[in-house]
Amino acid sequence: MKNIIVTGGAGFIGTNFVRQWLQTENTSVIVMDKLTYAGNYDSLAELEKDARFTFYHADICDKSAVENAFRSFHPQAVVHFAAESHVDRSIDGPETFVKTNVVGTFQLLEGARHFHKTLSGAEKDSFRFIHVSTDEVFGSLGSTGKFTETTPYDPRSPYSASKAASDHFARAYFHTYHLPVLLTNCSNNYGPYQFPEKLIPLIILNCLEGKPLPIYGDGMNVRDWIFVEDHCSAIRAVLKNGTPGNSYNIGGNCEKPNIEIVKTICRLVDEMKPDLKHGPCESLITYVKDRPGHDRRYAMNNAKIEKELGWTPSINFETGLRRTVLWYLEHTEWCERITSGVYQRQRLGTLE
Repeated sequence: MKNIIVTGGAGFIGTNFVRQWLQTENTSVIVMDKLTYAGNYDSLAELEKDARFTFYHADICDKSAVENAFRSFHPQAVVHFAAESHVDRSIDGPETFVKTNVVGTFQLLEGARHFHKTLSGAEKDSFRFIHVSTDEVFGSLGSTGKFTETTPYDPRSPYSASKAASDHFARAYFHTYHLPVLLTNCSNNYGPYQFPEKLIPLIILNCLEGKPLPIYGDGMNVRDWIFVEDHCSAIRAVLKNGTPGNSYNIGGNCEKPNIEIVKTICRLVDEMKPDLKHGPCESLITYVKDRPGHDRRYAMNNAKIEKELGWTPSINFETGLRRTVLWYLEHTEWCERITSGVYQRQRLGTLE
């Protein structure tokens, strides 16, 4: 491959993917990102010195911008991360989720379809469109079993409904137009560069600041957790060797209830920051009213990607969470800038 377009490459998973890709592949990367509140150019700024890195400030909902991206960069692959992803925000304002996740994905698929038609020979055969999705499209599990690639969709929130719709569009473009689309559905990610509205970074920063640690309901909602670098390596495996038209579940083989996650973070912060005046951090735990439509349990069956592509997660939860807590403790300035919006005001004017 000569170059790839990564949408949402300034977001949490996208940033980690771009960094990992440039460390392991001899390929140019074009990051296409609107830079909303959760897309932080600061996370990519140091990559400017790499000649293989290009930033393209654009909205995936903008048809002309999408067409220009394909025309200008002539990619051999698109890795589509760009999405609104926070369930609570989708409950408060679902329209943005429909626009970005459904309409934005449609515009990208249309752009890719028309571009793919211009290709021939090996270029046409090797082109790939990777649509990155979530386990939340499958709904909620009982106390046993795991989601497989054939589990019926049963989204329970505006966020998961919008992602389910985008998944269906991606599959339709494979079957109708023979666009070489591949889908991935992943479990909960954690790691560096995650916006501090999600559980793990929120708890870490609240521990540092002595703020309440909010736990929905009884804290026993279970998620399958995967370190973001493992997710990125799985997507690379799908891009290189996956079969178009197929979907691949990606999980960390690590089911944990939310309350256990929070208590483990508390212990790690207490260990790494023993002089906090408000410690121990567990004293900050506060149970709050459960959110509407809160799925009880998710868990992913990785058998297909393990068998077909030889991928398995390599970073255990204890190691990954310790690395994550340490990263946030060492990058408080990054956290302050992203939560204040300073990075947006400073960077947007230079990236138009």
